[in-house]
Amino acid sequence: MHHRPIPNLRRTWLHAALACTLAGVAWAPAHADALDSIARSGVLRISIDPAAPPYSAKDARLAFAGSEVEVAELLAKDLGFKLEIVPTNPASRIPYVLTDKTDLVISTLSITPEREKVIDFSVPYSGIQVIVGAPRATPLARVDNLVGRKVAVVRGSTNDTELTKVAKPGTEVVRFDDDATAITAVLSGQAEFYCTAPALLAPINQRRPELAMEPKLVVKTNLTGIGIRKNETRLKARVDDWVRENLRNGKLNAIYRKHHNADLSPEVARAAGA
Repeated sequence: MHHRPIPNLRRTWLHAALACTLAGVAWAPAHADALDSIARSGVLRISIDPAAPPYSAKDARLAFAGSEVEVAELLAKDLGFKLEIVPTNPASRIPYVLTDKTDLVISTLSITPEREKVIDFSVPYSGIQVIVGAPRATPLARVDNLVGRKVAVVRGSTNDTELTKVAKPGTEVVRFDDDATAITAVLSGQAEFYCTAPALLAPINQRRPELAMEPKLVVKTNLTGIGIRKNETRLKARVDDWVRENLRNGKLNAIYRKHHNADLSPEVARAAGA
C-alpha cells in the first residue's frame, strides 16, 4: 500500500532528501515495493544525462543515443518493461531516484562511499577513468604542471572530487553544471585542460581537430553502477543478476566497444562477480 506523507510535511521531506543527496541518510516517503510498482505500470523509468556523449546524447533526430542509452534499452527489454528515459543532469541524478521521479539511474554514476550512504548500487556494469585532457602540443606530466592553469570540470562530479584531492594550491579549477558547458568552455578557451572521462574529449576534437585533445594524466579509475533507491532488495537483486549475465555473455562489453572503441576493463567483471 502506498502511503503519502501528510501535506504539511511534504515540503520538509522533499527538501531533506535533496539536501542530503551526497551526505547522510536520505529522507523519502514510504512507498510500495519498486519492482511491484514497475510491473503494474509496465514501464521502467531510467534517468540519463543527455549531455555526456558518447555515453548519452541526442542524435540528429533528437533521439537518445549512446552507450548508457543502449544499456538502459537492453535492461528494460530483458526485464520485459517499456523504457521511459527521464532526462537528468549530474546534480539531479540521485535526487530523481530519491524522490521517485525515476526507478533507476544509468548515467556514468561512479560507485563511491559517499553515494552509497544515500542510494544503493548494482554490481558494476562499467568503468570510467578520471583523466586530465590537454591539447597534444601542451606538455603535462604531473599535477604540479596544473598550477596557475585553468582546468574545467563538472561541479559535484566524481571528477571534481578526485581532481580536488590531488590538485596543488594555485590550480584554478573552473566548475560547470554539466559536460556540455564544460566542453564549450574548453572550445572557447575559457579553460585549457579538462578533467573528465577519456571519451568526452572526442566532442572537442570533432569540433576543433587542431586541438588534438588527449588524456595526459590518469587521476583515478572508478567503477560505475546502476543507482537504485535504498532497500529495494528485489529490484536490486534483479538488476544485479542481469548485469552479471550480460557481462558473462559479452553484451555489455559489445555496447561499450561500439561507442568507446575499447573493451571494458577486466576489473569490472571481477568486481561484479561475473
